[in-house]
Amino acid sequence: MNLTISGHHLELTPAIREYVQSKLARIKRHFDNVIDISVILSVDKLTEKEKRQKAEINVHIKGKDLHAESIAHDLYAAIDALIDKLDRQVIKHKDRLQDHYSMAKRLPEDTVSGAVASASA
Repeated sequence: MNLTISGHHLELTPAIREYVQSKLARIKRHFDNVIDISVILSVDKLTEKEKRQKAEINVHIKGKDLHAESIAHDLYAAIDALIDKLDRQVIKHKDRLQDHYSMAKRLPEDTVSGAVASASA
């Protein structure tokens, strides 16, 4: 898995980098077929009092690309919300894959047994 963390208008400290990596362990626990992850952390300074911390992530997995973004006043809160959104997307994708494979396994058996039942009747 390739992990790229970049900062726009922000200096990436080792603490922020470690925090993102520790949070991404939750994603890897749910779904380990991740090919590439790109995280972009940025600060938008609208006015001095109003700073927006933005976190974006692009995850490339086999057959699909997932994207999530989150905006908050604190960068750590933005990262937490981002990981929550991405975790829901990964779980939903994993459920779809499992449903697809279980459906594919059941269909041939049903059609074969239906053909045998109609032939014997």
